[in-house]
Amino acid sequence: MIPKLNCLYDSKLEGYMFSAFYSSCIVANFVEQLWTFAWPSAIALIHSSLLPVAVMGFFTKVAIIVGGPLVGKLMDHLPRVPAYNYLTIIQATTQLLSAAMIIHAHSVPPTSVSTLFLRPWFVILVSAGAIEKLCGVALGVANERDWVVLLTGVNRPVALAQANAFLNRIDLLSEIAGALLFGILLSKFHPVTCLKFASGLMIGLLPVTIVLTCLANKLSTGVLDRPKPSQTCGRSFNEDSAPDAESIVVKGLEALKLGWKEYLGQPVLPASIAWVLLYFNIVLTPGSLMTAFLTQHGLHPSIIGGFSGMCAFMGVAATFVSSTLVKQFGILKAGAVGLVFQALLLSMAVAVYMSGSISHQSPLFIFLFLIILSRLGHMSYDVVGAQIIQTGIPSSKANLIGTTEVAVASLAESIMLGVAIIANDPSHFGCLAMLSLLSVVSAAWMFCRWLSNPTDEQKSLFSYNPQF
Repeated sequence: MIPKLNCLYDSKLEGYMFSAFYSSCIVANFVEQLWTFAWPSAIALIHSSLLPVAVMGFFTKVAIIVGGPLVGKLMDHLPRVPAYNYLTIIQATTQLLSAAMIIHAHSVPPTSVSTLFLRPWFVILVSAGAIEKLCGVALGVANERDWVVLLTGVNRPVALAQANAFLNRIDLLSEIAGALLFGILLSKFHPVTCLKFASGLMIGLLPVTIVLTCLANKLSTGVLDRPKPSQTCGRSFNEDSAPDAESIVVKGLEALKLGWKEYLGQPVLPASIAWVLLYFNIVLTPGSLMTAFLTQHGLHPSIIGGFSGMCAFMGVAATFVSSTLVKQFGILKAGAVGLVFQALLLSMAVAVYMSGSISHQSPLFIFLFLIILSRLGHMSYDVVGAQIIQTGIPSSKANLIGTTEVAVASLAESIMLGVAIIANDPSHFGCLAMLSLLSVVSAAWMFCRWLSNPTDEQKSLFSYNPQF
């Protein structure tokens, strides 16, 4: 059910507008989450090593680190809706290209991992995957840090909290549906058939996403129209009608430098760094490496899909729990509760794994169950942390700082994926799990330390918080 946000619109028009906006998010998120589960599962069935998935993930993160701030800067200066639709089309195209490459890989004789990396199809797959993820990051930041703030109202924290929670539910329910659907398909049909089905969905739902996005913009009565950029900004993007390669590189480096400067200068930096630290956790989470690990561990695809779905379901529950935590403790202490809860549950999960009994079914299921429960704390902080960061960032810099933040998170993931590439044997999974746990514990420690020593600016931003 779409929440009533009591916005500055006619109530009937408001309902239509948010229905169109949320519907476009549902369609786009479903396709993206389906593909996020599909590609590592399909690749894991080609090779028994974690290396191909880790290499793809590594180069994807590098693309976000380098390209994220530049795309964010462009998104802050280009018309919102056309830029959004262009990125949607590019994302769908790269998803289809990636699916075609994986289908081709299933049709050729298997080779060694070292030979695999030199195959043209794998190079194309890595490149397409990097572009697809970069587009997905930019679209997600636009929705969560820019569009929802403008549509809901800048100075309305309760309505913004409701909208943030609803967007998180959309994302998580899409993750449940995507993982379960592809997991069930993979348990009944050949991977190539499943990939063809996913490709058909991508093609069919692309125009639906674009139409719904345009409809939301039309019903917003100009809220999403980009204000005319300043002369300086206009010059920086328009003064060269035919920019050469050198100017593109210079502008890219300037955007990267500006993004880092604005990111490090934000007043809620410790909360953002705590969020980034969670991205060092690459295995104690329903990601591509966990999917590949469980596939190679012999678990049925439907169980793996169920694990991802239950993790997402816990995230949905967290969107309701987080509002209770905020009412009980205030927004800042609610974030601390979420982080500490996640750290405790993952500590127990790692203890179960290190006991050495994970080869048996019961301990393995306990290990997975503890990870599922930990998602309640993770997503509680995700919801609360989003509003903390939104409070401290002006809308004119939302895309730049948001994409830079994702780039920093991708840097964290790429470092861990680099470790996973070195320790690619499944027997080294325990070391990766321990490193992931340390990152979550560090995030909880940093946020609690920031909370215990508030600055004057922090008190001013969160003056409505009971603690202040």
